[in-house]
Amino acid sequence: MSFDAAVKSGTAPLVAIVGPSGSGKSELALRMAEVWPAEIVNCDSLQIYRHFDIGTAKLGEGERAGVPHHLIDVAEPDELFTAGDYARRARPLLREIVQRGRLPLVVGGTGFYLRALLEGLFVGPERDESLRERLKEREARRPGSLHRVLSRLDARSAERIHPRDVNKLIRALEVCLVTQRPLSALHAEGREPLRGFRPLKIGLNPPREALHARLDARCRRMFAGGLLEETERILAMGYSPASKPFESLGYSQALRHLKGKLGLEEAVALTQRDTRRYAKRQMTWFRREADIEWFEGFGDEPAAQAWARRQIEEYLEPPANF
Repeated sequence: MSFDAAVKSGTAPLVAIVGPSGSGKSELALRMAEVWPAEIVNCDSLQIYRHFDIGTAKLGEGERAGVPHHLIDVAEPDELFTAGDYARRARPLLREIVQRGRLPLVVGGTGFYLRALLEGLFVGPERDESLRERLKEREARRPGSLHRVLSRLDARSAERIHPRDVNKLIRALEVCLVTQRPLSALHAEGREPLRGFRPLKIGLNPPREALHARLDARCRRMFAGGLLEETERILAMGYSPASKPFESLGYSQALRHLKGKLGLEEAVALTQRDTRRYAKRQMTWFRREADIEWFEGFGDEPAAQAWARRQIEEYLEPPANF
């Protein structure tokens, strides 16, 4: 079936591999790319940024086994890059990959980016910088106050936004206050879903204790492998410590250590704890998503790879030819 015919019939292939940090998504994608001609589209909101490599577990060029990878290192650390930007960049890429006769593998743990790609986002109001600054100052004075206000104005959005995710809380309140309507209501309107594709969503859900052990070990390797030096190097390039990727796991703790606010062991322990919590939030998000086929294990396990291969074989066999 040609690409144009597949798009018109809504059967162009797209496989998404999702799951929490440390579940082996990248390894599974590389193994699937040994079976089918494939290209990988990053769906991790931090691997978007240049220079942030160690703390984001970004695969180096030599680790990609010759498989084309897209939407990695496409933004500067001080550049605003939203889920809407991701969807606008990724959708044409998917079409180009299929036109080349290859299978697009969308791989990553940022559920909001995947939702933006597949379902679209509403077109919200422009940023109101003065309002955002006032909200930020309020949260600094009274931690937790933004989540409490949002709970009154838009309970549905407050349920899905973590009380410490200040950026999302500010955006949700900004939308509520500017439009005089709840963000959750606007989300249900005006979306433009991805058309022409028939997605298969594969999820990895390893046992919690085993995942925590891997995440703890990975955090130690990050610090031992040069995370502090990488952080210093990025700062030396002139980027502000207030740049968004510096808010992320590992880098936030590294900054605090470099400023003398945390000892090294304390920085490692806090990164481990917060990474475990983040993985839990990722799974909470993905469990709410429809139509994900789950494997209860890691992507580097032969059983997971055999299972994923069967899933993709069954998915591709009727409508798609490569």
